Amino acid sequence: MGEGKGRGQISSIEALPDEADLAVAWAAQELRERKRTAVDIHAEFNHKLADLGLEPISSSAFGRHSMAMAQIARRIEDTRAITQTLTERLEPGQTDDLTIMVAETIKTLVFELLNKHGEAGLTPKDAMEMASALKSAVNAQKVSSDRRRAVEADLAKKVDAVLDKVSTEKGLPATIVAQLRKEFFGMK
Repeated sequence: MGEGKGRGQISSIEALPDEADLAVAWAAQELRERKRTAVDIHAEFNHKLADLGLEPISSSAFGRHSMAMAQIARRIEDTRAITQTLTERLEPGQTDDLTIMVAETIKTLVFELLNKHGEAGLTPKDAMEMASALKSAVNAQKVSSDRRRAVEADLAKKVDAVLDKVSTEKGLPATIVAQLRKEFFGMK
């Protein structure tokens, strides 16, 4: 028995062969830019398909596809706006935590998809996209960690310089300076 709603029948655009990928990507980009009408884009898209020796896509199929792409684009823009709002309100350490959380979520989704559909249900393109998403998530975590280490190292240098200056000018004993470093920053 099925598990809830299925994927349904694939669209005529999804059924196009790999050589049409550039034309599909071109049409999606044109639709996103919203500088031309969908009718014009559809006509040029079919012309590109004809140049590849492929049958044209009906206006209704193209319309359904463009509506689906518009919904995805809106969700991405909404997510981007939410993320921007969150990151503006967070301290540097908290944005690193957010990056790590998102990266872990992506990893979990990839593994859940693999477990749910198994290798048999994946096309090579699906596998490549999931590997790319996983790689991007891991890289984001690394960049976030590297940035955090750089900020901490910079802070440590500044604290070191201030403590050295204060100890010299105010005559603080080296033991007190060492204790301050240890207590406040876990340094040296």
